[in-house]
Amino acid sequence: MLWTGLGCIALALGLIGVVLPVLPTTPFVILAAFLFSKGSPRLRHWLISHRIFGPLIADWEAHGAIPRPVKRLACSVMALVFGVSVLAGVPTVVLIVQAICLGAAATYVLTRPDAPR
Repeated sequence: MLWTGLGCIALALGLIGVVLPVLPTTPFVILAAFLFSKGSPRLRHWLISHRIFGPLIADWEAHGAIPRPVKRLACSVMALVFGVSVLAGVPTVVLIVQAICLGAAATYVLTRPDAPR
C-alpha cells in the first residue's frame, strides 16, 4: 500500500504539473511508474499503456531518452517561467536561484539522448 500511495502522490504531482509550469510532469510520471511497479502492477500497466504517458515512460526506461519535442517544450516552459518572473519583478536573489535551478534542469534535459525514431 505504501508504494501504491506514493505512486498516486507522484502521479497527482505530475498531473498538476500539466497545468502548473513550475512543476515538472514527466519526472513525476516516471517516478509513479516505478513506484507502481513495486505496489500495483495493475496501475503500472494502466500508466505504461496510456496513450500520452506510455511512450515517454517506455523511451525513458529503455534508453534514458527524452523525445526532442518534449525537450523543446520543457525548455520553452522553463524560459517562459523565468521571463514571467523577471517581468513580475521577483527579487534578484530569487531570480539567481531560479536561473541556477532552471539552467541545471535544462542542461539535464538537453543532455539526455533523443528518443529513437
